[in-house]
Amino acid sequence: MKAGLSREKVLDAALDLIDAHGLPALSMRKLGAQLGVEAMSLYRHVPNKDALLDGLVDRVMETAFAGLGDPSGPDWTSWARGFAHSLRSALLAHPGVLPLAATRPVNSPDALRMSERWLAAMRATGLPLGRALDVVNVIAMFTIGHTLAEVGQTPGHEGSEPDLDQRSDELDPAEFPNLVEVIRTRAGLDFDSRFTQAVDILIAGYAALPVPALDPGEQGVEGR
Repeated sequence: MKAGLSREKVLDAALDLIDAHGLPALSMRKLGAQLGVEAMSLYRHVPNKDALLDGLVDRVMETAFAGLGDPSGPDWTSWARGFAHSLRSALLAHPGVLPLAATRPVNSPDALRMSERWLAAMRATGLPLGRALDVVNVIAMFTIGHTLAEVGQTPGHEGSEPDLDQRSDELDPAEFPNLVEVIRTRAGLDFDSRFTQAVDILIAGYAALPVPALDPGEQGVEGR
């Protein structure tokens, strides 16, 4: 495997490792063993542990947005909806990376170029620059947070507190009639419909905001 080693293969193996065993299990030695190479061989592709962690987030984002394309036409809302659902799908496929996605910035050269394209295309639809960035950041942060809650416990971060279902026998219907009904009917517990509805609401809210008058410095950019 050493002859065919690449940065992508190193990152994909690291994703497999943390998805199965959690972030605490990740080390260069264990990763090398999984790939069948000495740990020192990995440093040709990732210079240190921080670069490995950043690379894992970048790799998941690459996977998430590989088929997304850029915003096009006069309407950015369908693109934003695809952005949210693509990101959620990639994070659900790699739950071990969720703690990293929530805490580490995505600022590799490829990610920066992708963000630049998105912002330029969103501005071309008439969105001000700050609002375009807000849309991307708010939807990304909501998606990461929602997916963390959806997964519940990422590998290696399992807790001992029972969830609501596990406490169903403890709940007195006279004191907790609504929670007992939630457990019985599953009302409000459908992650798919909740996510879809919340994303639609976020996007509709931004789309309904009035577009402010352009500052003089914005005229040249928006008028291109």
